[in-house]
Amino acid sequence: MNLFNLIADLEQADPEFLDRINPRRRVFKYLGNAGQKVTAAAIPAVLTSFFNRAYGQTTTLPTAVQKVFTLALQLEYLEFHFYNTALGITGLIPSSETNGITTIRNDEAGHINALRAVLGSAAPAPYLYTDFDYSGGGGTGTGPLAAALTPGATGNANGALFFASGQAFSDTGQRAYKGGAPLLNTTTTKDYLEAALNIHSVEARHTSHFRSVRRAIAASTLGSAMAPAVSPYDTAPKSWISLIDNGGPSAPNGTKPASAVYGAGNPAAMYPADSNTTQAGKDLTTLNSTYTATAVSEAFDEPLDPNTVQAIALNFTSTAGKAKLLFQQTF
Repeated sequence: MNLFNLIADLEQADPEFLDRINPRRRVFKYLGNAGQKVTAAAIPAVLTSFFNRAYGQTTTLPTAVQKVFTLALQLEYLEFHFYNTALGITGLIPSSETNGITTIRNDEAGHINALRAVLGSAAPAPYLYTDFDYSGGGGTGTGPLAAALTPGATGNANGALFFASGQAFSDTGQRAYKGGAPLLNTTTTKDYLEAALNIHSVEARHTSHFRSVRRAIAASTLGSAMAPAVSPYDTAPKSWISLIDNGGPSAPNGTKPASAVYGAGNPAAMYPADSNTTQAGKDLTTLNSTYTATAVSEAFDEPLDPNTVQAIALNFTSTAGKAKLLFQQTF
C-alpha cells in the first residue's frame, strides 16, 4: 500500500484532513526527520497514531474517507492471506526467500491492524482466506494462476508463479495509491512530502523484492548474485515497471492475467497506462533525443482509479468474498 497517495486521497475526500492534525507540520517534520528510523515494523504504530490524531475527536469518519481506508484494507487482506498461506506450504518458497516473504507478510498484518484501528466500528468484519480466489478465476478456483500455491506445479518451479502473482498484487497496490506527489510538492508542504516518501520507501521495497526474486529464478541464481533484467521484462523484470512490462507475468497457459494492472484506467486521460510519456500536457520524448519512451515511462508512476482497481481485484475474489461485497464499493 502506498501511504503517499493515501494521504492525498484523504485530502481530496476530506479537505479538513490535514487541519485535524495538531500541530500538523510538527508531526510531519518529526516523521520526516525520523527518516531511517521509521522501519517497516514501526509503520503500523506510526500510521495508527497519525490517523487517530486526525480523526480521534470524531465519532464517524466521512463516508469518502471510509471508502479510501476500506479499499486499502481489502487490498491488504488480499496480500496478507496470499503470503501467509504460502509460508505454510512446504516446498513452495525457496529457503533463501523465506525471510523476505515473512517480512512482507508481517508488514501486511501490521497495516491491517493499523487500518482497522483507524476505521474503528466502520471496519468490515475480518476477511478470511476463503474470501479470495488466488487462481484469478473470479470465484471458480480454476483461473490461470491456479498453480501459484502448488509446489512444483507446471510453471511454478522455485515458486515462479507465486512470485509472479506477488508482483502483480504489489504493482496493483502501488498504482492504486499513486498520484500524491503533486499535491504535496509545494513550498508549504515539503514536510509532508518528505515524511510520506520516507514511509512509502518501505512499501516500495515489496514490489522491488518480488521483481528481484523473479530475475533470480529466471537466471537460476536464487540465493546468490543479483540477476540482470531481460527484455521484454515479463519474465525477468526490472525492479520497477518499464512501459507495460509486456503485459506483466505470463500464466502457464500463455495468457497475461495481470495485463490490466499496467494498462489505462478510467478515464484514460486521468489514469493513463504505465507506458505513458506525456506529463503536464507535454510528450517528454519530443524534448530530447535521449528521452526514449522506455526511459520516460520508467521515470513516472501512473495512478489507477478505484473502480479499475476493484475490477482487477474481483478476479481474485471468491464467491464467499463477493457475498460480503468485497471490492464492490461505489466510488
